[in-house]
Formats: sequence, C-alpha cells, structure tokens
Amino acid sequence: MLKIENLQAKIEDKDILKGLNIEVKAGEVHAIMGPNGAGKSTMASVIAGKEEYEVTGGSIELNGEDISEMAPEERAHAGVFLSFQYPIEIPGVTVTNFIKSSINESRKAQGLEEMPAKDLLKKIREKSELLEIDRKFLSRSLNEGFSGGEKKRNEIFQMAMLEPKLAILDETDSGLDIDALRIVANGVNKLKSKDNAVIVITHYQRLLDYIVPDFVHVLHDGKIVKSGTKELALELEEKGYDWIKEELNA
Repeated sequence: MLKIENLQAKIEDKDILKGLNIEVKAGEVHAIMGPNGAGKSTMASVIAGKEEYEVTGGSIELNGEDISEMAPEERAHAGVFLSFQYPIEIPGVTVTNFIKSSINESRKAQGLEEMPAKDLLKKIREKSELLEIDRKFLSRSLNEGFSGGEKKRNEIFQMAMLEPKLAILDETDSGLDIDALRIVANGVNKLKSKDNAVIVITHYQRLLDYIVPDFVHVLHDGKIVKSGTKELALELEEKGYDWIKEELNA
C-alpha cells in the first residue's frame, strides 16, 4: 500500500525528516508517536503533498506508484486522505455540498461521470447513520461554529464518503472529550477493511485504547527509531520519551 524509503524533507531551510522509512500494508493500522518537533505532522503533510515542504531525498510509493511529484489533489484522487489538526471553516458551503463536490471531483479525475443524486443521498444516509451523525448537521456550513468534536467527526464522515486507500489521521484525538473520542474511533474502526490502510498520529496512548494498531512507531528527530506492537505505546505512556533518547545515546 504505502512504502516510504529514506524520506528527507525540510521547510524554510530547516531539515525535519532525516531519512524516514516505513511500510504500511493494506488492512493495517499504524500508529506514529513521538515528542513535539519529532516530525510527525511533517510526515503526514509530505505524504499528502503540502507544497510548503520541500522533499530533498527518498521516495513515497502508493500501490507501487511513486507519488512524490504529484500535486496534493492528484494524491487525493489516487486515494490519500489527510485529516487536519485544525480544519478550516468554509461559511456558506454546507457539509453535504462540500462532500458532493469532493466526490464528483474525484470521479472526474478517474474519468467517471458525476454520482447520481439518489446514489449520493443513499450513501450520505448510510454513512451518517454509521457514524451517528444527525441529519441536521449535514446542512450546516462546513466547520462554522463546530465544536472540536464536531470538526473531527465531520472529517471522519468525509473519509467514510470518499473511501480512500490510505487515511492519515493527524492528532485526530486533540481536544476531544471521551465521548467524542469514542465516536470518532468507532467510525475509524467501522471503516477499516482489507483494502485500505490507516496511519494514526497521536501523542497519547488513550486513542489506541479505541483504535487498536497493528504496529506502533516512535518518530524522533526525523526518523523512526523504534517499532513494536500496542505494548510499545503503553511503555511510552508509562516512561515518556526520555528512555528512547537514552537508548539511542547508549
């Protein structure tokens, strides 16, 4: 599904990723943890193709295709989905209209006709029920006046509708109370399949009580320095990140 080799990237002449390697197979959930400034959000942004980051080395492959030179929208059409830490507000554009435009742009890029309205409405109904989303929510302006939990739930709804091959959730648990966290995590779990993959970026082990990862990776100073199972996340929760640094310096 996703294969990254020796990825190096910088922003404004500051090197952030310094030789990152990871492979994520279809059907897997990988959690990325690490201290502030380790490069977690940069990794997500570079995979998604954010243009403020300059890739200076390495490769990013999605299903065997090098996507390193693709524009962000081309990567999205290829199946990459990135949830944002801070989703933007778009007054005057309803959640439903935004979803409709996103789906039809993706279909257009694949040479398909627009999704018929009855099919789109059926899919919206199915996915909103799956994620416990009130129908009134869908007629609101995108993210305008939304609580933190509503913004994150809306992003998981977008993910459900777009059905990406690779979903990257960048600190999707940030600012969520336990109820919102549970609903978002349940949505992610329901959307997992043998044909897609999920990367969860988080500071906290608590999210991994709800979304159980197949692998946990520790990102430190722009590289993945340790990998393991969910037990590694529990160890990080107990010990913090200093023991990783001590281990690297030993």
